[in-house]
Amino acid sequence: MQGDLNFFVTSMPESRKADYYLGCLDGSVFFDFNQSNENLISLSRISFDGYGCCDLGQNTNQLNYESSNKFLQVIKEEKLNQKDLTKLVKELIDSNVEYIWLDALEEYGLIDKP
Repeated sequence: MQGDLNFFVTSMPESRKADYYLGCLDGSVFFDFNQSNENLISLSRISFDGYGCCDLGQNTNQLNYESSNKFLQVIKEEKLNQKDLTKLVKELIDSNVEYIWLDALEEYGLIDKP
């Protein structure tokens, strides 16, 4: 995954429901995250310029308790810790890669090529 994604907190229309939203790469990619009743964070969808919106479905892998707490802490900071967010988002992408369009991940540098 490339180094400087420049994450920013954003919002989405009411029709695109999620608990948290992040954009990156100058608005070329948007991530939607949900928080479970156990406060675990999951990735619900990613939209990529030129590809559309990739809905990951309901059975995605979540961050563990410690990583979920870190995500919740970082996302509420005024100045986002880019290094921590990159690590956490990469963890979610890697654990759910089978649900995400590989060609889009590669084009935007969101996955390490073998």
